[in-house]
Amino acid sequence: MKLFRMTKKIRNEEDGAVTVDWVVLTAAIVGIGVAIVTLVGKKIYSSADAIDITAAALTEDDLKAGE
Repeated sequence: MKLFRMTKKIRNEEDGAVTVDWVVLTAAIVGIGVAIVTLVGKKIYSSADAIDITAAALTEDDLKAGE
């Protein structure tokens, strides 16, 4: 009987529910952030590689012509 009363009391308390809501919300925001960084990061590396290839192909004359 004591176990049933204790279980009912725990079920009716809402103090921990707000904490759980914030933890779930924070975890969702962090998850979305990680997904965005992963997707954008791949494109940044691809763009950086293209810039590196272009910069490596430049000669001194190309650089002087831009001045």
